[in-house]
Amino acid sequence: MKYTNEVEINQPLSKVIELFDNPANMPQWQPGFISMEPISGTPGQPGAKSKLKYKMGKRDIEMIETITARNLPKEFHGTYEAKGVYNVQKNFFIETASGKTKWVSESEFKFSGMMKLIGWLMPGTFKRQSQKYLDLFKAFAEKQN
Repeated sequence: MKYTNEVEINQPLSKVIELFDNPANMPQWQPGFISMEPISGTPGQPGAKSKLKYKMGKRDIEMIETITARNLPKEFHGTYEAKGVYNVQKNFFIETASGKTKWVSESEFKFSGMMKLIGWLMPGTFKRQSQKYLDLFKAFAEKQN
């Protein structure tokens, strides 16, 4: 399953990247975020792996993030692996003529096990969740000076 989401943020590109690139800000725009633990590599750099923990309702979710590309301020890509789910995430940041920032997020999900059924039955849920994170980041970023 592949889809693209986007949002326009009323902040300059430099401010958006400053906020996006700081893991300490993740709880501000990712509901249920608990922790990020480096596993290998230099944190934030291509090849780095980290364990991310989330609380989603009554479920505890762990995933492994692997950074695949970092060319900030223009792009940041990674893969996210959790039980039954493999997600390729490509993020592009574009400065608009009016000095705002457009964030374009390309997502590709691959499922295994029981998650195949959920992915097949509820594809819109994944796209809406991705858009929710972009919208929450926008709200967080626009409150910053």
